Amino acid sequence: MLNRKGEWRREMVEINTIDYEDKHVLHNLMQLYRYDSSEFDGHELTIHGLYLYKYIDHQWTDTYRRPLMIKVNEEIAGFALLMLDVPREFVHVSEAPRTNIISDFFIVRKYRNKGYGKRAAFHVFDQFPGAWEIRQTLANKPANQFWNRVIDSYTEGMYREMILNEERWTGPIQVFGEEPSNTLE
Repeated sequence: MLNRKGEWRREMVEINTIDYEDKHVLHNLMQLYRYDSSEFDGHELTIHGLYLYKYIDHQWTDTYRRPLMIKVNEEIAGFALLMLDVPREFVHVSEAPRTNIISDFFIVRKYRNKGYGKRAAFHVFDQFPGAWEIRQTLANKPANQFWNRVIDSYTEGMYREMILNEERWTGPIQVFGEEPSNTLE
């Protein structure tokens, strides 16, 4: 990106754990995220004009959850909510004994389609190695396209996608990483 002097500079993508004291920041970002995704998954506003997210406090009380803030040049650009090293009862497709899951991922519109989401995802995958399961709702085609592009690039095509239609989950799921049956011949 060109700066004011016309010089090229690489914008810095930074990812840090969200402290409990900044829970309100995540709550505010969740409003933007739920608004954006409401056209795909039917989230409804409360009578107070807010979107609910029942797992907001769980981000700090469940030991396997990790809320991450994504920043570009020190400006808030989004978040990633992770479930790390979770046992089989939390996963749908992965065959690994323990799996990492991105439960929610959001990049604000200002930073979309500029590579920041991809860079953030790569950073998360590198920071937490192992098996991964990424899910999207069936109607959210843009999210599905994003994740297929990102994971294909990250794994050089070494991932699989399944579309589930069952009580626990309906939609596409990509799986990759250190799992026994995730090898292509």
